[in-house]
Amino acid sequence: MKKDLIINFTPTGMIPTKEMSPHVPVSVSEIVEDVHAANEIGITMVHLHARDAVSGMPTYKKEVYADIISGIRKYAPELVICVSLSGRDFYELEKRSDPLLLTDHLKPDMGSLTLSSLNFNKTASVNDPNMVMSLAAMMKDRGIVPELEAFDIGMVNYAKYLERKKLIEAPYYFNLLFGNIACSQANLLHSGVMINDLPDNSFWSLAGIGNEQLKMNSLSIAVGGGVRVGIEDNIWYDRERTKLTTNLELLKRIHLIANANERQVMSSKDFRIKMNLEPGNGCYGRKLNKS
Repeated sequence: MKKDLIINFTPTGMIPTKEMSPHVPVSVSEIVEDVHAANEIGITMVHLHARDAVSGMPTYKKEVYADIISGIRKYAPELVICVSLSGRDFYELEKRSDPLLLTDHLKPDMGSLTLSSLNFNKTASVNDPNMVMSLAAMMKDRGIVPELEAFDIGMVNYAKYLERKKLIEAPYYFNLLFGNIACSQANLLHSGVMINDLPDNSFWSLAGIGNEQLKMNSLSIAVGGGVRVGIEDNIWYDRERTKLTTNLELLKRIHLIANANERQVMSSKDFRIKMNLEPGNGCYGRKLNKS
């Protein structure tokens, strides 16, 4: 079954810097330009991180997200936009939820929701149960769909807990991330167990950290899933790390692999329909039930 391919484009992230790679988009204009070019190549959605204009470090501020979203929607009014609500640098609910306060043409369609705490090589992403449930409740109240991030099978199980608590509702979209040192590893067994355990009516993409990105993207394309791809997860084009990549090089390679597997890229329009999202072009997020 060769379903349409969800391409979730992740251009920036919280870790890559200009010192690490000159190709990482950091300023508002750089991020907007990369998303514009990516949209021309073909993507389904974009997962945004914002950076401070002076320091280049991650920022939670909705005003910066507003500038990025406004710039993107000038030329891509249908593109599905997800904002990061990460717990890697910010721990207070007021900070992490700030982008969810955007409204009207600046309203994000989705917000990332990491389903538990986890350790990276040198840092932690802190997502205690109250934080996860509070963010989920805010998104449900505001008609913003959670982009469910799972790094291991326990996080998939926690999504089912949120479902039972009626804090999230189908249809679901999951990013399943592999290769982090303290989480599920990038292999068939770990990925198969997580995919098999997803709740009903779930769409999913596979992501790989660093050298594992190409492997997990290729696997997902072959078995009918989506991909999460971009400099956020991997700054290198090759496993030997001899060539720093651009976002567009990563995307063009995904398209080559998709074509070889006879997969077509899912349009934002189709993804909006499948996820019960508003149609874009001025109306964003999930329609609120007024009853």
